[in-house]
Amino acid sequence: MKIRHYINTIALAGLAFGIVSCGASGDHPGYEYAPQMYNSVAYEPLTQIKNEDEGQWLSSREDGKGEFFNSNPNNPHGMNMREPVENTVPRNNNGYLPYRLKAFELEKAAELKSPIEATDEVIAAGRVLYQQYCATCHGAGGEGDGKAGEVVGGVANLKGGAYIDLPEGHIFHVIMKGKGRMGAHGSQIPQERIWKIVHYVKQEIQKQ
Repeated sequence: MKIRHYINTIALAGLAFGIVSCGASGDHPGYEYAPQMYNSVAYEPLTQIKNEDEGQWLSSREDGKGEFFNSNPNNPHGMNMREPVENTVPRNNNGYLPYRLKAFELEKAAELKSPIEATDEVIAAGRVLYQQYCATCHGAGGEGDGKAGEVVGGVANLKGGAYIDLPEGHIFHVIMKGKGRMGAHGSQIPQERIWKIVHYVKQEIQKQ
Protein backbone atom coordinates (compact mmCIF):
# COMPACT_ATOMS: atom_id res chain seq x y z
CA MET A 1 0.00 0.00 0.00
CA LYS A 2 2.83 2.37 0.85
CA ILE A 3 4.44 1.78 -2.52
CA ARG A 4 1.18 2.55 -4.32
CA HIS A 5 0.82 5.67 -2.20
CA TYR A 6 4.30 6.81 -3.14
CA ILE A 7 3.64 6.12 -6.83
CA ASN A 8 0.42 8.13 -6.74
CA THR A 9 2.16 10.98 -4.94
CA ILE A 10 4.98 11.07 -7.48
CA ALA A 11 2.49 10.93 -10.36
CA LEU A 12 0.46 13.82 -8.95
CA ALA A 13 3.63 15.83 -8.33
CA GLY A 14 4.75 15.20 -11.90
CA LEU A 15 1.36 16.24 -13.25
CA ALA A 16 1.39 19.39 -11.17
CA PHE A 17 4.90 20.22 -12.32
CA GLY A 18 3.89 19.68 -15.96
CA ILE A 19 0.92 22.02 -15.63
CA VAL A 20 2.92 24.70 -13.82
CA SER A 21 5.78 24.49 -16.31
CA CYS A 22 3.45 25.37 -19.19
CA GLY A 23 2.65 28.72 -17.64
CA ALA A 24 4.36 31.91 -18.72
CA SER A 25 5.79 34.49 -16.35
CA GLY A 26 8.04 37.48 -16.74
CA ASP A 27 10.50 36.95 -19.55
CA HIS A 28 9.83 33.20 -19.67
CA PRO A 29 7.27 32.33 -22.38
CA GLY A 30 6.56 28.89 -20.93
CA TYR A 31 6.80 25.56 -22.70
CA GLU A 32 4.80 24.56 -25.74
CA TYR A 33 3.30 21.17 -26.37
CA ALA A 34 4.10 20.05 -29.92
CA PRO A 35 5.78 23.35 -30.92
CA GLN A 36 6.00 22.26 -34.55
CA MET A 37 2.23 22.75 -34.75
CA TYR A 38 2.62 26.42 -33.79
CA ASN A 39 5.85 27.21 -35.61
CA SER A 40 5.43 25.93 -39.13
CA VAL A 41 8.25 26.00 -41.67
CA ALA A 42 8.05 29.34 -43.45
CA TYR A 43 9.18 29.36 -47.06
CA GLU A 44 10.18 32.93 -47.76
CA PRO A 45 9.88 33.95 -51.43
CA LEU A 46 12.74 36.44 -51.30
CA THR A 47 15.34 34.64 -49.19
CA GLN A 48 17.32 31.46 -49.68
CA ILE A 49 19.01 29.85 -46.69
CA LYS A 50 20.30 26.52 -48.01
CA ASN A 51 22.48 25.58 -45.06
CA GLU A 52 20.45 22.85 -43.37
CA ASP A 53 22.26 23.42 -40.05
CA GLU A 54 21.52 27.15 -39.86
CA GLY A 55 19.76 27.75 -36.54
CA GLN A 56 20.19 24.16 -35.37
CA TRP A 57 20.59 25.35 -31.77
CA LEU A 58 17.06 26.79 -31.89
CA SER A 59 15.36 24.19 -34.01
CA SER A 60 12.27 22.26 -32.96
CA ARG A 61 11.57 21.00 -36.48
CA GLU A 62 10.57 17.40 -37.00
CA ASP A 63 12.75 17.09 -40.09
CA GLY A 64 15.90 17.68 -38.03
CA LYS A 65 17.02 20.75 -40.00
CA GLY A 66 17.99 24.10 -38.54
CA GLU A 67 15.30 26.60 -37.65
CA PHE A 68 16.42 29.10 -40.32
CA PHE A 69 16.72 26.68 -43.24
CA ASN A 70 14.00 27.72 -45.67
CA SER A 71 14.88 26.43 -49.13
CA ASN A 72 12.53 24.01 -50.82
CA PRO A 73 14.46 20.92 -51.94
CA ASN A 74 11.55 19.79 -54.12
CA ASN A 75 11.76 22.73 -56.53
CA PRO A 76 14.47 23.56 -59.10
CA HIS A 77 17.34 25.63 -57.67
CA GLY A 78 15.74 25.43 -54.21
CA MET A 79 13.08 27.96 -55.20
CA ASN A 80 10.28 28.47 -52.72
CA MET A 81 7.84 29.57 -55.42
CA ARG A 82 7.59 27.77 -58.72
CA GLU A 83 7.38 29.64 -61.98
CA PRO A 84 4.14 29.24 -63.96
CA VAL A 85 4.12 26.77 -66.81
CA GLU A 86 5.43 28.39 -69.97
CA ASN A 87 2.78 29.91 -72.28
CA THR A 88 0.01 29.56 -69.71
CA VAL A 89 -2.27 32.21 -68.22
CA PRO A 90 -3.42 31.97 -64.59
CA ARG A 91 -7.12 31.62 -63.80
CA ASN A 92 -8.89 31.67 -60.46
CA ASN A 93 -10.98 28.85 -59.05
CA ASN A 94 -13.97 29.93 -61.12
CA GLY A 95 -12.01 30.04 -64.36
CA TYR A 96 -11.71 33.84 -64.58
CA LEU A 97 -8.71 35.31 -66.34
CA PRO A 98 -6.87 38.28 -64.81
CA TYR A 99 -8.57 41.56 -65.72
CA ARG A 100 -6.16 43.27 -68.12
CA LEU A 101 -7.95 46.47 -69.15
CA LYS A 102 -6.49 49.71 -67.84
CA ALA A 103 -8.53 52.37 -66.08
CA PHE A 104 -8.60 54.60 -69.18
CA GLU A 105 -9.95 51.82 -71.44
CA LEU A 106 -13.53 52.48 -70.42
CA GLU A 107 -14.98 52.40 -73.93
CA LYS A 108 -13.54 48.96 -74.58
CA ALA A 109 -14.78 47.76 -71.19
CA ALA A 110 -18.30 48.89 -72.05
CA GLU A 111 -18.45 46.06 -74.59
CA LEU A 112 -18.02 43.40 -71.91
CA LYS A 113 -20.91 41.11 -71.12
CA SER A 114 -21.45 39.39 -67.81
CA PRO A 115 -20.41 35.74 -67.76
CA ILE A 116 -22.88 35.16 -64.91
CA GLU A 117 -26.57 34.64 -65.58
CA ALA A 118 -28.84 37.03 -63.69
CA THR A 119 -30.75 34.47 -61.65
CA ASP A 120 -32.73 35.29 -58.51
CA GLU A 121 -29.93 33.79 -56.44
CA VAL A 122 -27.29 35.93 -58.15
CA ILE A 123 -29.33 39.12 -57.70
CA ALA A 124 -29.93 38.28 -54.03
CA ALA A 125 -26.18 37.84 -53.55
CA GLY A 126 -25.63 41.11 -55.41
CA ARG A 127 -27.95 42.88 -52.99
CA VAL A 128 -25.85 41.75 -50.03
CA LEU A 129 -22.61 42.74 -51.74
CA TYR A 130 -24.03 46.12 -52.73
CA GLN A 131 -24.96 46.81 -49.13
CA GLN A 132 -21.47 45.83 -48.01
CA TYR A 133 -19.44 47.79 -50.53
CA CYS A 134 -21.62 50.38 -52.25
CA ALA A 135 -24.48 51.59 -50.07
CA THR A 136 -22.17 53.63 -47.84
CA CYS A 137 -21.65 56.11 -50.69
CA HIS A 138 -24.42 55.41 -53.20
CA GLY A 139 -27.16 54.86 -50.61
CA ALA A 140 -29.44 51.88 -50.13
CA GLY A 141 -31.52 52.87 -53.15
CA GLY A 142 -28.60 53.97 -55.32
CA GLU A 143 -29.48 57.66 -55.21
CA GLY A 144 -26.07 58.85 -54.04
CA ASP A 145 -27.33 59.65 -50.56
CA GLY A 146 -25.21 57.32 -48.45
CA LYS A 147 -23.64 58.65 -45.26
CA ALA A 148 -20.13 58.66 -46.71
CA GLY A 149 -21.49 60.06 -49.97
CA GLU A 150 -22.86 63.07 -48.13
CA VAL A 151 -19.35 63.84 -46.87
CA VAL A 152 -17.47 63.09 -50.08
CA GLY A 153 -19.95 64.73 -52.41
CA GLY A 154 -20.35 64.15 -56.13
CA VAL A 155 -21.48 60.53 -55.73
CA ALA A 156 -23.38 59.19 -58.72
CA ASN A 157 -27.16 58.80 -58.51
CA LEU A 158 -27.53 55.43 -60.18
CA LYS A 159 -31.20 56.10 -60.85
CA GLY A 160 -30.74 59.39 -62.65
CA GLY A 161 -29.63 60.82 -65.97
CA ALA A 162 -27.19 58.96 -68.19
CA TYR A 163 -26.38 56.43 -65.46
CA ILE A 164 -29.58 54.54 -66.27
CA ASP A 165 -28.33 53.57 -69.72
CA LEU A 166 -24.78 52.60 -68.80
CA PRO A 167 -23.76 49.17 -70.16
CA GLU A 168 -23.07 46.50 -67.58
CA GLY A 169 -19.44 46.34 -68.74
CA HIS A 170 -19.06 50.05 -67.96
CA ILE A 171 -20.33 49.58 -64.41
CA PHE A 172 -18.12 46.53 -63.93
CA HIS A 173 -15.04 48.42 -65.10
CA VAL A 174 -15.68 51.43 -62.88
CA ILE A 175 -16.02 49.18 -59.84
CA MET A 176 -12.83 47.34 -60.80
CA LYS A 177 -10.64 50.30 -61.76
CA GLY A 178 -12.41 53.33 -60.33
CA LYS A 179 -13.36 56.59 -61.96
CA GLY A 180 -13.21 60.15 -60.64
CA ARG A 181 -13.92 60.05 -56.92
CA MET A 182 -14.89 56.41 -57.17
CA GLY A 183 -11.98 54.35 -55.90
CA ALA A 184 -10.91 51.08 -57.49
CA HIS A 185 -12.34 48.02 -55.76
CA GLY A 186 -10.72 45.31 -57.88
CA SER A 187 -8.27 44.40 -55.13
CA GLN A 188 -11.08 43.99 -52.63
CA ILE A 189 -13.87 42.30 -54.58
CA PRO A 190 -13.38 39.28 -56.87
CA GLN A 191 -14.64 39.59 -60.44
CA GLU A 192 -17.56 37.23 -60.03
CA ARG A 193 -18.84 39.23 -57.05
CA ILE A 194 -18.56 42.48 -58.97
CA TRP A 195 -20.72 40.99 -61.73
CA LYS A 196 -23.32 40.09 -59.10
CA ILE A 197 -23.33 43.71 -57.93
CA VAL A 198 -23.73 44.83 -61.54
CA HIS A 199 -26.77 42.58 -62.00
CA TYR A 200 -28.32 43.94 -58.82
CA VAL A 201 -27.72 47.53 -59.89
CA LYS A 202 -29.11 47.00 -63.39
CA GLN A 203 -32.14 44.93 -62.48
CA GLU A 204 -33.17 46.08 -59.02
CA ILE A 205 -31.96 49.66 -58.71
CA GLN A 206 -32.23 50.75 -62.34
CA LYS A 207 -35.00 48.29 -63.28
CA GLN A 208 -33.36 47.53 -66.62
